Formats: sequence, C-alpha cells, structure tokens
Amino acid sequence: MNKHPHIRIDRYALVRNTVFVWLTAVVVAGFLVNIPRINILEHTARNLYFHVPMWFTMMAAVGVSGYHSLRLLQTGSLIRDIRAMQAARVGAWFGVLGLLTGIIWSKFTWYVGTDVWWNFDPRQTMASLQLLIYGAYFVLRSALDDPDRRARIAAVYNLFAATTTPFLLYVIPRQLQSLHPGAEGNPAFSDITEPVMRLIFYPAIIGFIGLFWVLYTQRVRTAWIKYRVIRDPEL
Repeated sequence: MNKHPHIRIDRYALVRNTVFVWLTAVVVAGFLVNIPRINILEHTARNLYFHVPMWFTMMAAVGVSGYHSLRLLQTGSLIRDIRAMQAARVGAWFGVLGLLTGIIWSKFTWYVGTDVWWNFDPRQTMASLQLLIYGAYFVLRSALDDPDRRARIAAVYNLFAATTTPFLLYVIPRQLQSLHPGAEGNPAFSDITEPVMRLIFYPAIIGFIGLFWVLYTQRVRTAWIKYRVIRDPEL
C-alpha cells in the first residue's frame, strides 16, 4: 500500500462543521417542536428522530464497507482494507445505538408497567443477528496475522455480511408478525405520523449519515498514520 488515502482536510473541516450545526438543529427541533399525540407512543414518538436514523446510517456504512472490500479484491490495495474495516466498525456502533434506543423505546411503550425489556421481536432478533455477524468479522480479522491474507479473507466475509444486511434489517422482519410499524399486519410508521415529524425525521437521517462520514474519515486518517508507523493495518 503506497497511496495516501486522499483525504482533503479543507473538505473534511467543512463537512464536519456543517454536520455539527445540522445535527444540533435536528436535536433541538426533535425535542422542542410540537408533535401530534400518537396512540400508545405519545411523546416517545420523538425517538423516531434518533432510533430509525441509526439503522439507516448503519446500512449506509455497510454499503461503504462492502464497496471497499470489493475494490480490495479487485486491486489488492490495503488502503481499501483500512477503509472497509473502519466503515464497518463505525457502522456497527451505529447499529448498537439503534438496538439500544429500540430497546428503551419498546420498554416505555409496549412493555410499560412490566419488567420486560426484550421479547425476541423479529426486528430485535434480526438486528441482533446482524450485529453478531459483524462481530464475527472483527474476530476473524484478529485471528489472522498476515496483512494481505487477512485483507482478502476479511473482504470476502465482509461482502457476505453486507449482502445479509437488507434482508435481516428490512426484508425478513416485514414478512413476520411484529409490534414494529411496517411489519406484517401493521401500518407503516409514515401512515400514523403527521407531516411535521417528517420535516425533522428526514434531516435526521442525513445528519447522522453525515456524522458517520466524519467519524469514518477521522478513523481512516488515524489508521493510516498507524500503518505508516508499524506497517500493519489496524485490526
């Protein structure tokens, strides 16, 4: 790997500052703008601005990671391995946040007044499985010492993991009975929300994907510096 990751500092700074202002506005609006009273959800419906964008962001990160794994197999450039791994790592953290915000949301809506935090709802189960698949990706990387061999094997596995994402997070849960909106027998969330909520929801998706880009870029820069020092891509 002899190419710099081509990160433009001026563009990075502009995007970082824009994302900071954008997300600040989204968070403030998410808590302060009046929303309609939705049956059962009440004010917990505001979690729509945070919980759902986490999964959109994870899927975007998976797409970036899978793309760089494919490019690694085509070119053999280890910078692609660094990019694929860092995108997967940041994306996995967004997935964890998505799962946690979902657990808390369900506790104070579906299971309020009970001791239930988890009931193996199809979306919860599929999301957990997806995170375990990516956990195995990181374990696989740590089990291989040779950088080139690790990059190739990890890339193949990562492409498999990326292809499972839309099925586990979207396709399969929609075919099963679930308390989640949009599942079998339930209306989509867009059918039970007012347009005012969408004015915050869509910018929230853009903002959190922008936050992924900022964090991903930071980690690629750091990993590149580490590589120049120890000559081995970060696990």
